Amino acid sequence: MTHERVLAACLGLEIVLFTIIGSNFLTLANAGEIVRASAEVGLLAIALTPVILTGGIDLSVGSLLALCAVVFGIASREAGWPIALAAVAAIATGVAAGSLNAALVSRLGVPPLIVTLGTFSLFRGLAEAATAGVRNYSNFPAGFLFLGQGTIGFFPAQAPVLVMVAVGFWLLVHRTTVGRTLMAIGFSTDGARYAGVPVGRRVGAVYVLSGLCAGVASLLYVARLGQAKADAGTGFELMAITAVVLGGTSIFGGRGSVGGTLLGLATLAVLQNGLRLADLPAELAGVVTAALLLAALGANRLFEGRNRG
Repeated sequence: MTHERVLAACLGLEIVLFTIIGSNFLTLANAGEIVRASAEVGLLAIALTPVILTGGIDLSVGSLLALCAVVFGIASREAGWPIALAAVAAIATGVAAGSLNAALVSRLGVPPLIVTLGTFSLFRGLAEAATAGVRNYSNFPAGFLFLGQGTIGFFPAQAPVLVMVAVGFWLLVHRTTVGRTLMAIGFSTDGARYAGVPVGRRVGAVYVLSGLCAGVASLLYVARLGQAKADAGTGFELMAITAVVLGGTSIFGGRGSVGGTLLGLATLAVLQNGLRLADLPAELAGVVTAALLLAALGANRLFEGRNRG
């Protein structure tokens, strides 16, 4: 019995329950809608997995998504740049912002909670300043909107992006030496440093990757909703962190998996979608999510105690 198996069982129970009480839940169209609605949070959660594995945290990803979306809107609608060039500008903004977090955490040694709490406000403030808090960019080309609203066969157009990022991070974390050193850093930073691991570079790299994924997620968000605005991604950072922790990654670092994060993401996405189709109060999602998170933390402690025994 592992944490992932318990979570998979919970996901299965959710599917059975909402199939019974929800309308049109167990359909191919609804499955696609679940993927479509959770793609941006999924990208953020996948990128946050190695960050939390090192014992860090990044609270700025939701605000950064908004800033990248606004940069894309300004570049494409006001500056008249081609869509591809505007997309590059948005992703470059994400990388630059991630590099700022990386420099403050890995080079200056500022605690990541303090750093990303500050940049959480900074990035959202910059997005609001650039739009005066009210400007909204829309009327994007149909070819770009296809990325968020179209389908490839039975699958939403976002699905290949989510799958490629998930596979890439799975290989990084679970099939490379770098991934093993990330877990070692989270387990014991001093021990990893004494073992010759370049702790600063490794920690900095995961924050840069987090910024990169926030930039990509901003493009999916704008394409899905058809608009770029300063309040984009509000609350996404909390949902992403919840998915990671629910998936079994220790908030203290040193243990976790990309597969567990995907299970956590699926559990949250199915819960929100099922409650809506069952005509249950939307507030119930927050209550059940909190209960699942507390149960996951308890299960983590249980499995840790069993492993030590």
